[in-house]
Amino acid sequence: MRIQVHAVGRMKSGPEKTLADHYFDRLAKAGPAIGLEFEGVTEVPEGRAKNADERKREEAARLAPLASESILILLDERGKNFTSRQLSERIGQWRDAGERRVVVAIGGPDGHPEELRSKADLCLSFGALTWPHQLVRIMLAEQLYRVATILSGHPYHRD
Repeated sequence: MRIQVHAVGRMKSGPEKTLADHYFDRLAKAGPAIGLEFEGVTEVPEGRAKNADERKREEAARLAPLASESILILLDERGKNFTSRQLSERIGQWRDAGERRVVVAIGGPDGHPEELRSKADLCLSFGALTWPHQLVRIMLAEQLYRVATILSGHPYHRD
């Protein structure tokens, strides 16, 4: 199963990008042995509309072609709080059911529109706090790597 990250906004060079890339690289190396192939990060610009609802719709429209043929996970503060093991079990179930691709979407500053949230296979939260985009990308990269290690039985994760 292929995993792709769709992010609104660009990650600038610096220590945050280096750390996110480190975990994405680890995922890319660990995933194939257990049937997970990391496709990379697609970055799209923030919407240019004058109000938040229009910006969210504009950003969601760029995600639509990917989401229509994939399992869609939206990162959203109103989403479900999963443990790392619960997330790995869900991704493992999709993989074992023959799903071909998972797209994990990081929204822009205004979040995701309700229409997209209602179509998502999973809305996932990293807590009720608001996180900077750079930290969300790092946390997502690490959690996806952690999923791969849990599914492979590697001792990286400890309950």
